Amino acid sequence: MASGEANRLSLRDMIIVVAFALVALAPGISWLPPMDRDESRYAVASAQMQASGDYVDIRFQDKPRYLQPAGIYWLQSASASLFDARDEIWAYRLPSLLGALAAVLMTAWAGTALFGRNVGIAAGLMLAASFSLNFEARTAKTDAALLASIAAAQFALLRVYLNQERTRGWAALFWAALGVGMMLKGPIIVMIAGATILALIIWDRRAGWLKGLHAGWGALLFLAIVLPWYVAIGFESDGEFYARAVGVSLLGKVGHAQQSHAGPPGYHLGLFPFAFWPASLFAALAIPFVWRKRREPAVRFMIAWIVPTWVIFEAIATKLPHYVLPTYPALACLGAAALFLPDDAKPTRVGAVARALWIAIWVAASAGVAGLGPVALSQLAGRIDAATIGASVIVFALAMAALVFTLQKRAWRAVACAAAAGALAWVNVFANVAPRLERIWISPRLEAAVRAAAPCPQPVLTTNPFIEPSLVFLHGSAATKLAETPEEAVAAFAGAGECAVAAIGAAQKEAFVAGLAARGIAVREAGIVRGQNYSNGDALELTLYVAAR
Repeated sequence: MASGEANRLSLRDMIIVVAFALVALAPGISWLPPMDRDESRYAVASAQMQASGDYVDIRFQDKPRYLQPAGIYWLQSASASLFDARDEIWAYRLPSLLGALAAVLMTAWAGTALFGRNVGIAAGLMLAASFSLNFEARTAKTDAALLASIAAAQFALLRVYLNQERTRGWAALFWAALGVGMMLKGPIIVMIAGATILALIIWDRRAGWLKGLHAGWGALLFLAIVLPWYVAIGFESDGEFYARAVGVSLLGKVGHAQQSHAGPPGYHLGLFPFAFWPASLFAALAIPFVWRKRREPAVRFMIAWIVPTWVIFEAIATKLPHYVLPTYPALACLGAAALFLPDDAKPTRVGAVARALWIAIWVAASAGVAGLGPVALSQLAGRIDAATIGASVIVFALAMAALVFTLQKRAWRAVACAAAAGALAWVNVFANVAPRLERIWISPRLEAAVRAAAPCPQPVLTTNPFIEPSLVFLHGSAATKLAETPEEAVAAFAGAGECAVAAIGAAQKEAFVAGLAARGIAVREAGIVRGQNYSNGDALELTLYVAAR
């Protein structure tokens, strides 16, 4: 561990890290429309929770949403209420942004405490520039907030592991963070902490340090945080929450790929060059350094954090890129440590080949990241512009400069170029390109068309087959009817009265109009909205219908 002033972040250091993280993570948070499907489901359920005043039960429209605990819905509801922005998606994204900022700052603090100020600051910048965190920070879901709680729990556990004296404060933080994480996404945080502890016990062949966790009162603190809601939802749902959240959402992901999110073992490793880009360069090149330093307690802890968690997520059937995000703070710390700490060992022949292969993969990933903006704008919006292309050229140039400085062992220049490349790349994608891809943002255009065609100020919208949650968020939960079939759309439209509007797909038009005619209801076309549903790839043509006058 570093000692003295070298292992402390100054206020100026923290401001630098947080300021950079804000520049990288915040742009686009209010410009991106609500996204399908998970984000909009979370936002709708949070809005309904706030409107109903029922902070125990979780619902999307009239259906229970029993996948995760209520913690994230409380945070999103509080954010929307605080800013009086119930209809604005950015208000529901703020907890994710704040969680990401907290994770970055904790990573910088931990890296500094373990390896020195340079390593800590660099680790924070690396995490802030990574793709996965940039995506999650702009999305109203659980994962960025969960990362903050995992980072707090793991870094507190690390301090207990390294220091057997004066551990009460760290133990309290560990159990409190464990409780918060349990309220955000169930036992995922417990699994990660438990896997880390088990790996350390096996590796060290000792467990005496666990006394520093003060499990007696610590477990009581944990239960005080989680038990009230978990008991309340059990009674409220007659046990259905546990059947769905544990039996379907959690255990169901282990043996079977849910919602077509399948992948073979090695899925996360294959995506790593892109998912942790640009810091994936440093993290992979750090492997020889980490292996040589594995007997050092701080490095050993990080390995015990990363490896078991990674193996677990590679083993389960359901896979999404962000599942290994909880390992990124540790990877950032080790990647930065390998850059800044002296190590003159020469690579073996096999190591040199592996290093060259990884560099080639990373360069290819850099080219893909740099080209993402212009390609998306060209393919999905049918245009390109000089600013987007210019930003992409600069991103690639900065990435190559980071590689050169890494090979030259000029650590700060490498980190600065990589961080700048990451920040510019994701700002270009999320704040410049993505909001302009109107073809895929069907819900905002459909909502505008409905308002223009509606026969009254508060129309009731029936839609089939476009039944995405983003439309529910934009149009309102009570005033949106998602019909699975044309027959359901007919019944919903007929029951909506004079304020009825329907958005019907090309293949469903004939059955819809005929079904209404059979009920003696005549309709007229009031507009057409075309686009591509990015959730399933389908091209859509939705015709708006209102009652004929």
